[in-house]
Amino acid sequence: MARALFIIDVQNDFTEGGALGVDGGAAVAAGISRLLAEHPLHYDYVFASRDWHTAAGDNGGHFAADGAEPDYIGTWPAHCVADTAGADYHRDLALPAGTVHIRKGQGEPGYSIFAGVDESGSRTAELLIEHAVTEVDIVGIATDHCVRASGLDALEHGQRVRVLTDLVVGVDPDASAAALAALAYAGATLTTAEDLATA
Repeated sequence: MARALFIIDVQNDFTEGGALGVDGGAAVAAGISRLLAEHPLHYDYVFASRDWHTAAGDNGGHFAADGAEPDYIGTWPAHCVADTAGADYHRDLALPAGTVHIRKGQGEPGYSIFAGVDESGSRTAELLIEHAVTEVDIVGIATDHCVRASGLDALEHGQRVRVLTDLVVGVDPDASAAALAALAYAGATLTTAEDLATA
């Protein structure tokens, strides 16, 4: 049985200066890189997701309509449009060779990594089965949105899930705390990267 690291949406548009930049995003990128450098054998697989929204249309109502204000709950400003700098991984995120790249939100909201596909079109759930992954650690952005959705879906797919709380960052502190509580209630373990050495 294998263990995977899910790196959720550590992209330019979700870090400082981006279209939906979150304070602390760059620090999370650097922290994930440090985790991978210090524990190179801890994970059998690394999955990195990115929003990869289409430039035309509203991506299933995810982008606020022209002239309308986003509500920042279900509608958002345009962000992470495919093949733009905003959709790129943050420069401080150093991914290992063999990383499985997952693109999500292609014409739809796509919060969870399970909504995405790899370069061959295989879905995340299929890849976990193919690689006999049974344990997943989750890091990335944003705690109260895509991290939450990805963690709950991983649990739903039978994974043993840990969220590394020092390597996630959210939009809203209260909503992020509620997201972590929901993940713990559903069965995820909340831990930190510092604890991996003894895990």
